[in-house]
Amino acid sequence: MGLSEERDMTHVPTIPEYYKGKSIFITGGSGFIGKIVIEKLLYSCTDLDRIYLLMRPKKSVSPDKRLAQLYSTPCFDRLRKEKPGVFQSKVLVVPGDVMEDGLGLSDEDRKLLAERVNIVFHIAASVRFDDPLKYAVRLNLNGTKEVVELAKSMHNLSSFVHVSTSYSNTNREVIEEVMYPPHADWRDTLEICEKLDEHTLRVMTPKYLGELPNTYTFSKQLAEHAVYEQRGQLPAVIVRPSIVIASADEPISGWIENFNGPVGIFVACGKGIMRTLYTKPDIVSDYIPVDICAKNIIVAAWARGTKPLESSDDVEIYNCCSGELNQINIQDLIEMAKEVGASVPLNDALWTIGGSITTSEKLYYIRVLVQHLLPAIFVDIVLRIFGKKPMLFKIQRRIYIANLALRYYITKQWTFENKNFLALRSKLLEQDKKQFYYLLEGRDKKDYFLKCCIGGRRYLMKERDEDIPKAKLRFQRMMVLDKTVQVIFYGLLLWWSIKIFNYYFGLYCNFFVA
Repeated sequence: MGLSEERDMTHVPTIPEYYKGKSIFITGGSGFIGKIVIEKLLYSCTDLDRIYLLMRPKKSVSPDKRLAQLYSTPCFDRLRKEKPGVFQSKVLVVPGDVMEDGLGLSDEDRKLLAERVNIVFHIAASVRFDDPLKYAVRLNLNGTKEVVELAKSMHNLSSFVHVSTSYSNTNREVIEEVMYPPHADWRDTLEICEKLDEHTLRVMTPKYLGELPNTYTFSKQLAEHAVYEQRGQLPAVIVRPSIVIASADEPISGWIENFNGPVGIFVACGKGIMRTLYTKPDIVSDYIPVDICAKNIIVAAWARGTKPLESSDDVEIYNCCSGELNQINIQDLIEMAKEVGASVPLNDALWTIGGSITTSEKLYYIRVLVQHLLPAIFVDIVLRIFGKKPMLFKIQRRIYIANLALRYYITKQWTFENKNFLALRSKLLEQDKKQFYYLLEGRDKKDYFLKCCIGGRRYLMKERDEDIPKAKLRFQRMMVLDKTVQVIFYGLLLWWSIKIFNYYFGLYCNFFVA
């Protein structure tokens, strides 16, 4: 029985009480979601015993230094200010690698984890769409298998949370919180990737993926089955986030450390380097703030861990997504990017904020050539003349490649059911709601995306808030320059058209007069 079903909550401990004295093992702790999970656990469940972070060993960097680098991230500002010393006393590095057999753990560390750990959060994954099949399978599938094997050896395991993706079954239009049939046998896939050479795998990949668009989706779908096979044996749950974007509330509004989702569009539009996008204007993409995702992961572990494991238990699945609660289509997103970007412009923008949508593939390629590549070549030539390193063509090439990888996701529509996700929050105890209730509906989209844009300036572009007035002045000058260029361009075009018309009209008249 899952927590989404009826259950007597009379003697269920609060979330901080559940985590009190427990040790936690986390993979992917240095990633976007992992950092927020760690911060939230230490901030709201301070009485936990230990957090063991699996980190790849580096010869030139000590574990203490790597932890210090992690802790220096702005998302830990709240923790440093309000609960100093908690991170240093609770978080420990365990040298290892999800890519390695046995996670690259030493015998001593494996024994320690088996004896001490109560909760596992498996978050590590490659989220690149264009990874070779061998690499994606090694990290996303084999890594999951190795974490499952480690979890099976743990003597006092109460909860195992596997973080997957809402897009693991994109061959379906409606994606429910259920386990769908695998697209291949995951053990056979591991064997094939182990035995075949890179070239052979590259040739056979498109056929092997079948209905799925890329190696990311394929490997994540099979990884779910490596976990699901342990139903009734491991206290496992699966959390499927959609597109994870900047924090809504905690630990700071607008914190972000990657260009995924709308923030990437905001930055590209704001810099004036993205002028066109091939998609459908009415496509609704599903986004989930990273702090809401982290709460769902933490609460899911509590829900599973506060009831005994029975052999008949299923693996609860949570589609961690907005669903129908707070939707925005791509057309509105582009318009909002322009509006919000004008209020908090980026420094040193190359041109005015732009961006338009086309549903015509041919028109898109023409616009890429005229609005992206030719201006990039011109700017790079100017940079070379002034003795500076050319850069814009390379950036435009990366934008183009990114758009190709995203095309499948921004030209198709899916419906994500999230009944379990919503039912879980409704089961929170009254004492836990302030810290762990996640609210999606009713949020002001413009206010949220404004915070996203400010976060993008601060944390991605490393731009200071004090520079916003200067950036606004530059933006206004760019607007005047843009209008001037447009007037000159269309004026010349009109003059040329009139001249051509007069020429042919003269020929026409002379022909009939003659």
